[in-house]
Amino acid sequence: MEKQLDYDSVSNKLSQQGVIVDAAEVHGILCGMLCGGMSLTDQKWLEALSETINQGDAFSDPTQHLLNSLFNQTCQQLLEPEFALNLLLPDDQAPINDRGAALINWVQGFMLGFGLHQQDLMQCSDDVKEALEDFSDISRMEEPMDADEESEKALFEVEEYVKISAILCFSELGQSLLDDQQDTPSVH
Repeated sequence: MEKQLDYDSVSNKLSQQGVIVDAAEVHGILCGMLCGGMSLTDQKWLEALSETINQGDAFSDPTQHLLNSLFNQTCQQLLEPEFALNLLLPDDQAPINDRGAALINWVQGFMLGFGLHQQDLMQCSDDVKEALEDFSDISRMEEPMDADEESEKALFEVEEYVKISAILCFSELGQSLLDDQQDTPSVH
């Protein structure tokens, strides 16, 4: 199994390749596309990423390899039954405002990716609609946080809410993605 990608390494590699977004936003876009109903086998996601984060230019081979690895890791996490999705955010040692800004980038990316694949919110459950409204509010948060226990707890709770909400969207709209996986034998 490949080593799990982390925020710093992905952000640094993207930056070295001239891609102007951080790992959180890219991961948010991928999660949003998958949670909005994009098929796991749909290879148009790379083109969509190119349009949204690289001015429509093709990615270099190293960047394309990195993005493929991130896409595969994200698909695996979403398909795990035990809420295995890990938001690609700075680790807990990073300053709280850096982590908060990255979470906002992730949520903005998610909303972008989700919007690319789910235009009809009328068919979504009230829970998904509420989660997306909350994501909209989170994406507009601006105030700097104090580096205290209360702020740490609040940020942790928002991160957990975002993760659970993304999984909710995936379980409602992305379950059809499992239909792609018919090659895999199932054990009953």
